[in-house]
Amino acid sequence: MKNIVLLGCTGSIGTSTLEVIDGNPDLFSIFLLSAKTNYNKLMKQCKKFNPKYVYLEDKTSASVLKEFCLKEKITVEVILEEEKYFELISSSPVDIVVAGIVGVAGLKPVYHAINNGKRLLLANKESYVSAGEYLNSLASEKGASIFPIDSEHSAIHQCIASSSEMHGDVSEIILTGSGGPFLNTSLKKFNKITPEEAIAHPVWNMGKKISVDSATLMNKGLELIEAKWLFDMEDDCIDLVIHPEGMVHSLVEFRDKSIIAQLSVPDMKIPIAYGLGFPSRIHSGAKKLVLTDIASLTFLKPNFEKFPCLNLAKETLKLGGTAPSLLNAANEEAVHAFLENRIAFNEIPEIISYVMNKIPVGAVKDLDSVLEADKIARSTARKRMKLKNGIIA
Repeated sequence: MKNIVLLGCTGSIGTSTLEVIDGNPDLFSIFLLSAKTNYNKLMKQCKKFNPKYVYLEDKTSASVLKEFCLKEKITVEVILEEEKYFELISSSPVDIVVAGIVGVAGLKPVYHAINNGKRLLLANKESYVSAGEYLNSLASEKGASIFPIDSEHSAIHQCIASSSEMHGDVSEIILTGSGGPFLNTSLKKFNKITPEEAIAHPVWNMGKKISVDSATLMNKGLELIEAKWLFDMEDDCIDLVIHPEGMVHSLVEFRDKSIIAQLSVPDMKIPIAYGLGFPSRIHSGAKKLVLTDIASLTFLKPNFEKFPCLNLAKETLKLGGTAPSLLNAANEEAVHAFLENRIAFNEIPEIISYVMNKIPVGAVKDLDSVLEADKIARSTARKRMKLKNGIIA
């Protein structure tokens, strides 16, 4: 029986993870659930999964949850202190940490999991984009194992694992992306795109932030950077193709020029089950992919002019250092502003580009240098957006 810490338990990754765990009750138990504010959903999860500990970032929500658990006689300890939360992630009873938190907010808990040699199931790509080089070195030192559970990087892991020499046989990894909801939308209409349109993804059901990233293709850009660190690949050995059907989740080309691809229905429970069960395959609860139901599989070159976030990410990949942290922070701020109707959709890459040109790239010496770059980038992005809206910053 493996003890699980689930970070971001009320989001889409967290919900899917609990579905997989529910389908394998003899294999896993919940040690800690964490969320930001959604105590209503967490109440139901506590009743069903009986975790030992729960952490809510919002203290008012935590107090409401604590009263509920006392009233319902649910034997769970509600944690109020962040320090205690990090101690529990690091503690010896924990076997697996699932990082489903969105944004750079996931960086500190990811650090604590890696620093204590845990098996980390990583859906929080922003932490590895911002601090991948540093976290890789730390994982090697502490003996932590990292399993990406976004569909693309999980697919790559599965393809590479099919080779006896693992990374030594790989010549190129090929990420796929659906192209998002605006693949066939004219660039002239991008300034009129609404948040409601941007979060309506054609293949995946995801949170708002990652849905907007998928619409700008920044999600693919972040995945390019993440892939470099997860799979120790040179920049020119990572490629991207647009695959609207969303059935081929990524491909790996080996040195003999054969290509292995991973296919399945688009369901996050599959990569989650792979990470939880590795090296065994466990029940995922996903639907079967019926090959005869697929009319065709399409692969297209990405349009870098139409989706400039891709170019920004590729440039960042070459710069290294704190550049990925600057990119990620500026993107988070711009997406947040767009979702609040404070900037237009086509202004997202403009804000990111401004921040990248404004702030010098530094070296990543430790976690603090990453967080400092993140802080400066956010401040710069906010000031820029205030000026664009005619407000004196």
